[in-house]
Amino acid sequence: MANFNKVIIIGNLTRDVELRYTQSGTAIAKFGVAINETYFSNEVKKTKTHFIDVNAWGKTAETIEKFFQKGSSIMIEGKFDYSSWTDKATGATRSKLEVKAERFEFQDSGKGSDTRTGTAAGPTGSEIPF
Repeated sequence: MANFNKVIIIGNLTRDVELRYTQSGTAIAKFGVAINETYFSNEVKKTKTHFIDVNAWGKTAETIEKFFQKGSSIMIEGKFDYSSWTDKATGATRSKLEVKAERFEFQDSGKGSDTRTGTAAGPTGSEIPF
């Protein structure tokens, strides 16, 4: 059976980007994206908000931190990343499903004022030069 792990989301940052560096100097950006889903229930229009945690690495992380802030609209293309750990306080097993960003695209002016895109692999076409 074939497997495929790809996700594309468009939403707004729920908080400012948190940028950290590993001991080896690799940048890691952590941020949340809110996605609104509109649907009808009994002919009444309703909205449901989904909150997605996103991680970006390297130059992609640094660029996102530079140009995006809470409320900015962003398109993220990446893959799901599942992690689990043991809670030190309770001993319970915890898990989390996040999106690992591989590519992003500006959706509004945010901190920056253009509509270019960026990738973890580097620039092509109109992407941001790293």
